[in-house]
Amino acid sequence: MNKKYIGFALLITAGLSFGSCTKNFDALNTDPNQIELITPGSLITPTVYGMTTYFTVRSNDFTWEIMQTGLANPSAANGIHRYYFTEQSGDGTWNKCYAYLRNIREMETSAVARNNEAYQAVARTLKAYIVGILTDSFGDVPLSEALGAESGITKPKFDTQEQIYADMVKGLEEANKLYQGESVMNGEDILYKNDKKLWRKFNNSLLLRYYLRQSKRMDAYAKIKVMLDNPTDYPIFQSNAEAAVVQVTGLAPYDYAWGRRQDYVNFTAMAEFFVDNLNALNDPRRPFIMKEATRLVDGKVESIGYRGIPAGHSGDLSAYNFNPSTPNGDLVYPEAVGTPVKELIMPYAEVEFIKAETYLALGLTNEAKTAYEKGVKASIEQYGGVVPVTYFENESAKFDGTQERIMMQKYLSLFMVDYQQWFEYRRTGFPKLPKTPYMFHDGVMPSRFMYKNEVRRFNPDNYAKAVAQMGGDTYHTKVWWEK
Repeated sequence: MNKKYIGFALLITAGLSFGSCTKNFDALNTDPNQIELITPGSLITPTVYGMTTYFTVRSNDFTWEIMQTGLANPSAANGIHRYYFTEQSGDGTWNKCYAYLRNIREMETSAVARNNEAYQAVARTLKAYIVGILTDSFGDVPLSEALGAESGITKPKFDTQEQIYADMVKGLEEANKLYQGESVMNGEDILYKNDKKLWRKFNNSLLLRYYLRQSKRMDAYAKIKVMLDNPTDYPIFQSNAEAAVVQVTGLAPYDYAWGRRQDYVNFTAMAEFFVDNLNALNDPRRPFIMKEATRLVDGKVESIGYRGIPAGHSGDLSAYNFNPSTPNGDLVYPEAVGTPVKELIMPYAEVEFIKAETYLALGLTNEAKTAYEKGVKASIEQYGGVVPVTYFENESAKFDGTQERIMMQKYLSLFMVDYQQWFEYRRTGFPKLPKTPYMFHDGVMPSRFMYKNEVRRFNPDNYAKAVAQMGGDTYHTKVWWEK
């Protein structure tokens, strides 16, 4: 194919939009025949920083609302917190994921050409991270042929989610072995500073996530137990220091996710459900996440503790005679620019909650309790908080031998982690979120984004096959692992 038409072909086949990455990094669109100009290590930071920054913002403007963590305030009509979706709701996710998958392909091609197993492994790890978000957001998607315009594939097929998950698991298993090779990493690495041992732990922690996501489709707990019983073969996160967390300074080129502090803080209220559950726990994470609510008393502003407003409300909040808690800007945009903040890819706490659920399902109650408490502790300490000695004496905090209790704390720990709260709610139905008569779809939460309009227009035959495979293309069409 004439190179002048390659970009257009990529755009129309899968509905991709290979624009600039978040902030100051451009998505690299490099001729694969010129790989001598690329080193695989040069692609790690723009990919990791770009994706993490993009999904940090999306966790705020999408996941907060749909999972009743926070919401726009005022919000008089529509809004994600009322389950209002449009056909374009997932377009940004589609575009970004495919753009960065192109980066990863270039990384892997360059790593193979240089016989560098370490970067081949990193490419597999990052591909699984990105593909996981993509397929869990849409279901069946073009993957095996998605970036094939240079080879003349202008209308890629949609791979089934079942096959995508099998390929992700295979890729992560291969990467786990490749990390043990002699190859070294020597590029710029914003995540792990070229530490292969930490990359390997991230890789295997992702493997735990993707096994668990298939819990309705396979004996995921048995698969996970094999990994947990073989820590030498499958090292995973063991502390917050090892977690996949990007430190962003706010200084160019590593700007904070928001352009201004007020863009994060203003016109947003914390949601009642989220705040009430933290209050029931008397939880030390609250001051790191939000400011206290206030009300006017005798002409003076008075703090009244942490209080939110209900998601899915009618638009009339006159009955709430206070100013609700708002996000704490220091979490993502400190007053002193240059102060590092944390953008989360995968926290250590998630691994402990995966272990807790697995042990509980296998009847290992003591092990489940230990993992549960480690997960809670990890999440609190991640913010710099301290777990009170009496924390687990609280009836709302103590381990009670139920999946629901584990999932409530997992929900809290996944705060600001892309769409993971949404994905896990769809898998388990926890936490039990309140409904209101002002929610769309009779209060039934959407399960996915619809495919891009360009996909339907320019790849109609494969789109039709995908719809048949999926059983529809609506907000409530369940993906393979949900069924």
